[in-house]
Amino acid sequence: MARSRPPISARHILQRTLKVAVISPDPALGEDDADHQRQAQRCAVLVHGLQDAGYEVVAVLPASPDLDERIAAAAPDLVIVDAESGVRDLLEHVVLASRDTPRPIVLFTDDDDTGTAQLAIAAGVTAYIVDGLKPSRVKPVIEVALARFEREQGLRAELIEARLQLSERKLVERAKGIVMQRQGCSEEEAFGRMRKLAMEKGLKLAEVAQRILDTVGLI
Repeated sequence: MARSRPPISARHILQRTLKVAVISPDPALGEDDADHQRQAQRCAVLVHGLQDAGYEVVAVLPASPDLDERIAAAAPDLVIVDAESGVRDLLEHVVLASRDTPRPIVLFTDDDDTGTAQLAIAAGVTAYIVDGLKPSRVKPVIEVALARFEREQGLRAELIEARLQLSERKLVERAKGIVMQRQGCSEEEAFGRMRKLAMEKGLKLAEVAQRILDTVGLI
């Protein structure tokens, strides 16, 4: 299984030209000629709008089964999905493609169904834009999406850190209880001994606690 890579940072993105991958429905999936032509025109408008706004379009891809590999090869900072309809069919492909490297996902569509929008946001879409595919709106929409993505990643990082700290505190408390029991010392003395050991070994207090628990488990 591939390791998850750090999410795209909006601050880092804004320091250089934004690299964008555009995803459109696969024309082989049952579209007639009129639908295909209309979708191609929408995609062309979007690509021109991105280029005029100063973004680098690194790929225009169909939502095919190998989309995750093709997005990985293109290495975009942001993914834009252009789907006049059929949003639900695209979501699985697009979200899976950004599973290992979280990045902003902007979806332009004419599908104003509330349930579809909620599904898209829950699946990881950063911005769900209905009937907004106009060149003049592309840049503002992307800037808002980047800001929202940065905020969400910050909140997620804070949550992960809080959970880690809670887990470490629980480890220390369990190990401290064992030290108190085995060495017949007070809570303060047990904590002091653990902290001293951590300093001597160059370890975090939680790492010392884990070693104590591992040692007890071997007895």
